[in-house]
Amino acid sequence: MNEHYPRIRITSDRDYVLIREGLTIRFYMHRSHRGLGPAVIRALDVFIRALGPEVLTLHPDMEGDWHTLDDKARERIRRDLLEGEYAYAAMASASNGVPEFLFEYTGVSLETANPFDEPGRSCVATFQLSTEYLEQHGPGQVRELALELASHLPFNSGYASLSFNAIMDLVGVRRRIRHICFRYPGMEIVEDSAYHNMGTRIPGAHWLTFLGPPVLGELGGVQGLRSRLSSPDTHVQPLKGDRAVVTLGQWPEAGDLEAGKNLPAYRELARILEPWLYHSNPDSFIDPDFPPADKLRWERRFLD
Repeated sequence: MNEHYPRIRITSDRDYVLIREGLTIRFYMHRSHRGLGPAVIRALDVFIRALGPEVLTLHPDMEGDWHTLDDKARERIRRDLLEGEYAYAAMASASNGVPEFLFEYTGVSLETANPFDEPGRSCVATFQLSTEYLEQHGPGQVRELALELASHLPFNSGYASLSFNAIMDLVGVRRRIRHICFRYPGMEIVEDSAYHNMGTRIPGAHWLTFLGPPVLGELGGVQGLRSRLSSPDTHVQPLKGDRAVVTLGQWPEAGDLEAGKNLPAYRELARILEPWLYHSNPDSFIDPDFPPADKLRWERRFLD
């Protein structure tokens, strides 16, 4: 176990990795995808340079089966990002189960809607790293990577956080995460469905919490936010475009409630952001492996 987070490897009986600890960098953009393609490609290029060109080697087809990422597939992905009204793109490292490294982007249209679309639907870009990468390169370099990614994307909110990286649609995986997540409040459960209604809300308090319009303005801007924060290791940095990032300490921390580590700096930030925090709709999907009451308890883990 690392002093900042647990080492988690949950596998099937065939050693297929179902859940592992990792680090997720994610940005939500409450706007249509059209016109966002160049920015997403620039961020993807930053991510690929940081990892090395040989790391992301797989991509999914329309049925979700993974194939080798060749030059033809790379060109198709870039074309789809540039030309589509909607867009979906994913690249991952080869692995037996949950990949160590992942890029995923979902772009939506606010102009064209179907009957099931929520008004708060947002484009979302996700970049996942292994904790081994974090340990090898150090938290400072990973923070700089997150800031460089952020510089290319017109985000309303975002975060960089330790996370439970998992194959969420496999039977029983959510139940296993529910059994362990409440012990480690500083880790995030990466919900694929959150983009459906994130809007301009904030997904939570994290190691790096990215704030954009309109929430940062409603907080009184960078100075107004700074005036509310008292934890000595919390830092607020202004970013271009009336945006900012709040950093909670040098390292991302999982916390450990069994050891009395309840992450007071995270709790302080969550209380300040409470009026703008995202909560999932309990009526949209009832998951017996993670019931609505437990989901709300998880979303409010730094508040209650």
